[in-house]
Amino acid sequence: MKTYQTIEFELAKSVGTIWLARPETHNAFNEVMISEVNDCFQAIAGDAGVRMIVLRGRGKSFCAGADLNWLKSAAKYTYDENYAEGLRLAKCFYAVYTANKPTICIVHGSSIGGANGFAAACDFTYCTDETVFSLSEVKIGIVPACISPYVVKRVGEYGARDLMLTGRRIKGREAAASGLVNKSFERAEELEAHVNSLCELLRTSGPEAIVRCKKLIYDVSNVLTLDQAIGHTAELIAEIRTSPEGQEGMAAFLEKRKPCWVKE
Repeated sequence: MKTYQTIEFELAKSVGTIWLARPETHNAFNEVMISEVNDCFQAIAGDAGVRMIVLRGRGKSFCAGADLNWLKSAAKYTYDENYAEGLRLAKCFYAVYTANKPTICIVHGSSIGGANGFAAACDFTYCTDETVFSLSEVKIGIVPACISPYVVKRVGEYGARDLMLTGRRIKGREAAASGLVNKSFERAEELEAHVNSLCELLRTSGPEAIVRCKKLIYDVSNVLTLDQAIGHTAELIAEIRTSPEGQEGMAAFLEKRKPCWVKE
């Protein structure tokens, strides 16, 4: 993996961790970070050595949203320049949402504005009770446009109305109750232990099955009608059962042994 300016990538025990690494700005994102996060997710997609992706932030906060200097520049952009910038941002969140590996977001300190796009787009998102969240865009006269598809998927239409229209600040427990995160923990140690357990659980699943399952969820949620899903799902189960991984998994189950992808 190449070296980046605003993020760091670490690989350990098949877990690829992407660190937002601008702690002096509370990991506020700019055009460079957006490009690098997108690039890193694309690179990970084809790396068989990475089984899952963890996204987190260095320093005191997960992410403070858009960088102020970037916003100052954007305020002077033309419509076309703003459209191009917005498109890069939207594609970044889409890359997170459509990643072919399980994604886990660990939020600490604060998650402000566009930062919630990262949290909402991941498969699993966790925080501590004291973590602060705010979809604060309306407070400066703009809207959380590029993150809205993922926030609405997480919290639903009326939950989104509550958080997006008011821009109010909430903490971890309310974020969990709203569905913005999967779970909030009283202590950081509990959060880390839970994530470690989750990673161990994911390692016991077939790597190709995980990829195909994520695509299945995407298709059923975003692409297929119920009628279309009938044939599609029948084809998928036939393909998977006759694949090498499917054959090995079913044989291991019937023979009461661990499949080949589970390390002792």
